[in-house]
Amino acid sequence: MLQYPRLSPDIVSFGPYSLDSGRVIGPFALRWYGMMYLFGFLSAWLLGRYRCTKTAVFTKAQFDDVLVFGFVGVLVGARLGYALFYNPMQFLANPLDIFRVWEGGMSFHGGMLGVMIGQGLAGRRYGKSFFQTMDFMAPLVPPGLFFGRLGNFINAELWGRVTDSPLGMVFPGAGPLPRHPSQLYEAALEGVALFTILWLFSSRPRPTMAVSGLFSLGYGVFRCFAEFFRQPDAHLGYLAFDFVTMGMLLCLPVIATGVILLSLAYARPPADKGKGTKPKKG
Repeated sequence: MLQYPRLSPDIVSFGPYSLDSGRVIGPFALRWYGMMYLFGFLSAWLLGRYRCTKTAVFTKAQFDDVLVFGFVGVLVGARLGYALFYNPMQFLANPLDIFRVWEGGMSFHGGMLGVMIGQGLAGRRYGKSFFQTMDFMAPLVPPGLFFGRLGNFINAELWGRVTDSPLGMVFPGAGPLPRHPSQLYEAALEGVALFTILWLFSSRPRPTMAVSGLFSLGYGVFRCFAEFFRQPDAHLGYLAFDFVTMGMLLCLPVIATGVILLSLAYARPPADKGKGTKPKKG
């Protein structure tokens, strides 16, 4: 059995302190989870600007604009997605809870929809089709997923199912039994493995929709596999057969979308292929 490192979720904290009203607020804390969003955004920015030197899709200035739209989209979409997919009754009863982001609750599937809308709208400003934009941006997403799962691990949240595996850990707040460190499994699969696959695949000209399709297929398969080790949300539990989770169900349309996009991408005549992401000359 491995030992959970018991990392503090706070990088630094101050307080408690009072406002002029005398109400106690705090302590103020800079948290690792929030910092992971910054790391994900920074990694996407650096990798994207590098891709701008290798393809003719966006200039660096255009990419910066598209990335900002995507960042806003992922934050809004992830929060709304959590409210819709995982806890609709709570937010219907208390709609203002949607703004209490410091209490946690972000959904990848909602974030993916948000980033697609934001980046699609931004891409149109520069005359790029929806899938030209998505194909360019898809390889930049997995590092953000990697950092996000590390944030979950540091927060000791979204832990895995009980196990007698040597990889098991006893997480704070999860009882005395060892559990799979499923956050690390997802970081390795959705972050490292998916990034490696997409980066190598997109390094050569591909038909439009191919990179987006591979991202959808790869993420859906990796996430669905990881769900077998992850403890389902307490208020949802298993949805069927004592193993099917909400995460698995949400991955099914993602996998299907990936298969459809890849099929469409490679079903077109050869003359149309390779127009999605062209390398720059020289």
